[in-house]
Amino acid sequence: MSEITSELAPDFTLPATGGETVTLSALRPAPVVLFFYPRDDTSGCTVENQDFTRLLPEFDAAGIRVFGISADSLESHEKFMRKKALTVPLLSDEGATACAAYGVWKEKSMYGKTFMGIERSTFLIDGEGRIAQAWRKVKVPGHAEAVLEAAKAL
Repeated sequence: MSEITSELAPDFTLPATGGETVTLSALRPAPVVLFFYPRDDTSGCTVENQDFTRLLPEFDAAGIRVFGISADSLESHEKFMRKKALTVPLLSDEGATACAAYGVWKEKSMYGKTFMGIERSTFLIDGEGRIAQAWRKVKVPGHAEAVLEAAKAL
């Protein structure tokens, strides 16, 4: 389910794979896709990352920056990328501050236990730093393609 919005995207500075640091506001005027996913190397998260990796050349050709974000460590991200041959830069939000700012850090439950974790969500941010579209409670199949289509329409 996607929603159209025009609120200013919360800014952040997070460490990225490849030894970089990414500050969202510094990426302007490029449009940006942020996909928040629960954990490295789990089935749904692997497929989602592989889908965005497969489509990355099309995002790049359209001038759109794409980043995956989870609360995993950079070390975990690097290992995940090597193991699955991923090329989308991954940002580490170990303190879940960006996750909280985007409203994706939620109470979840599994096997009768409750815990805090990331609700799979994606945000398309326009060149002015506004959230152009948000997808919450993402279902992975076909999602990266839908985001690419929306991003190209900006």
